[in-house]
Amino acid sequence: MTTHNMLLEMLAAIVQEMRDNGQWGTAHVYRSAGNAFRLFRQGQDIAFTELNASVIKAFEIFLRHRRCSWNTVSTYMKVLRATYNRAIDEGVAPYVPRLFRHVQTAVHTERKKAMETSEIGTLLQHERPLPDHGLQQAQDIFRLMFLLRGMPFVDLVYLRKHDLQGDLIRYRRRKTGRLLAVRLTPETLRLIRKLANRDERSPYLFPFLSSPEGSEEAYREYQAALRRFNHRLAALRLQLGYATAISTYTARHTWATMAYYCEIHPGVISEAMGHSSIAVTETYLKPFRNERIDAANLEVIAFVCQHGRSAPRSVRRMSPRSS
Repeated sequence: MTTHNMLLEMLAAIVQEMRDNGQWGTAHVYRSAGNAFRLFRQGQDIAFTELNASVIKAFEIFLRHRRCSWNTVSTYMKVLRATYNRAIDEGVAPYVPRLFRHVQTAVHTERKKAMETSEIGTLLQHERPLPDHGLQQAQDIFRLMFLLRGMPFVDLVYLRKHDLQGDLIRYRRRKTGRLLAVRLTPETLRLIRKLANRDERSPYLFPFLSSPEGSEEAYREYQAALRRFNHRLAALRLQLGYATAISTYTARHTWATMAYYCEIHPGVISEAMGHSSIAVTETYLKPFRNERIDAANLEVIAFVCQHGRSAPRSVRRMSPRSS
């Protein structure tokens, strides 16, 4: 195996390995990170021996000045860190402890991605006929994703006909490889039949793809379907007058949030969604847990104010627990 002592050079080699292995999505992320770093360096590569905390911090500042989100910054930093660790393993980079300590590598939950209870409730309970076929299809797909426990769009796209077994769908998460089984309600089955692939020669359950799974053509078809679906969801939101922005992630975040509001244990939510760990589930729920904490604070304040105004002195000395 050829060794590479330059960062962008090694990154390009890793991208090619991923493409050879059919990891088109990950290769795309690594290539994007490499392009951003090349732009930051004005086209110049950098030796691993020259890579230090100051360079990495300057790259983070560069990304933020270009209005990249913190999650994009985190993704690119993790790509650089993985490439750097690969260089250490190959003996072409010196080990520097905690080199990425002062840059963003954690996932941020900066804004809510879940719909309001009233919005998702209305969408599920009242099928609204829409004049545009594309919007109608987008509405049906979104409803189906929610009913399938917030199934990611990529998993829906790659479902095969043999994954549907009576009133069950059995499939593997493309991201984690975990095997999941979802029991289907009558409404879920109705939507599946409505959206199902009519091409008897195709192995896919839905008509998003025509190329063999694992091929670059199939990945490009998936990317095109993703862009088209997100565009239609944005238009659907305006059509329905919803306040919450809707994207392919919204059904998943909404399902997790509604499960949390129903006081389902995060461990069960994690299993239902096929997360690699409960820590991933916590990133979905953190903003809403903070809301509950804030609501609890308001209850405490209201309790204290109420008793402070109207209760006798002996009661005012009592704690909420003792009352």
